Amino acid sequence: MEVKNSEDNTRIAEDVLIQVEHLKKYFPIKGGVLKHTVGHVKAVDDVSLTIKKGETLGIVGESGSGKSTLGRMIIRLLEPTEGKIYFENDDITDLSNRKMRPYRKDMQIVFQDPFASLNSKMSVSELIEEPLLIQTDLTKKERKEKALNLLEKVGLRADDRNKYPHEFSGGQRQRISIARALAINPKFVIGDEPVSALDVSIQAQVLNLMADLQDEFGLTYLFIAHDLSVVKHISDRVAVMYLGRIVEIAPKDDIYNNPLHPYTQALLSSVPVTDLSKKSEKIVLEGDLPSPSDPPSGCAFRTRCPLAHDRCTTERPHLLNRDNGHSVACHLHDNK
Repeated sequence: MEVKNSEDNTRIAEDVLIQVEHLKKYFPIKGGVLKHTVGHVKAVDDVSLTIKKGETLGIVGESGSGKSTLGRMIIRLLEPTEGKIYFENDDITDLSNRKMRPYRKDMQIVFQDPFASLNSKMSVSELIEEPLLIQTDLTKKERKEKALNLLEKVGLRADDRNKYPHEFSGGQRQRISIARALAINPKFVIGDEPVSALDVSIQAQVLNLMADLQDEFGLTYLFIAHDLSVVKHISDRVAVMYLGRIVEIAPKDDIYNNPLHPYTQALLSSVPVTDLSKKSEKIVLEGDLPSPSDPPSGCAFRTRCPLAHDRCTTERPHLLNRDNGHSVACHLHDNK
């Protein structure tokens, strides 16, 4: 069933929590003595996607592909240049800070570096209680009880509540960040490379924790990473970004078993495998990621694609559904 938005006639399915349409983020480049705008960095360039309630959408791509910018726009930490953002049935694209406040408690983010995102002058209990103080009417006693409960949920001890961030390991600090994000019972949580700075053994622990908390609290995740092997363990669907655009999106198993886009194939070929019988030839991409301030004409990936042809130079491929929710933006699959 779909619900019609009363303001702009957009139809949003009832099972969809987040929907973005033609989202763009261009950062101006200033030059000259008068600092006029001489160009733009196209960090996100026409992205449309939906995230269903209770699912985890993984977004992968190289550094500079626009993953984090997209995530921060969705929760309005960055203002979009163009496009629309819907949370459930509400258009939140142009809401003022005051009107966004009721939505803030439903949308949280866990950053890559917990040491930078946690105030070093606040104790763990104060860090977790702060959003409760701002967004709820709980008493001081109730806030402390909830903070202790969340510490237990993320695998820390009650004795840790009076410690400060520098007294913990990286994995423990990330657990504190997760507890803080969950303090006000959000519906939607963005993990912005939340395990990339952690040791491999700790990564698995944090991923398992996030999966358990998702089941317990009914959370919807947007999980951003550059490592496809990490995304595989937590995502229901995976979107692959390149130079500000989504080039492929599909259910997790389809992405890993049947990648269609040459860029996705190259990323997967670089993932280490333990089963040597499944080892495939590594695809080495030539050249560097082009500048988002001056992207190639036509297909943005054509300058590094081993299968590029004349059409790729002049015509930008559109993200089209090929089969059962598997969409790809590549001229090689236009007639399939």
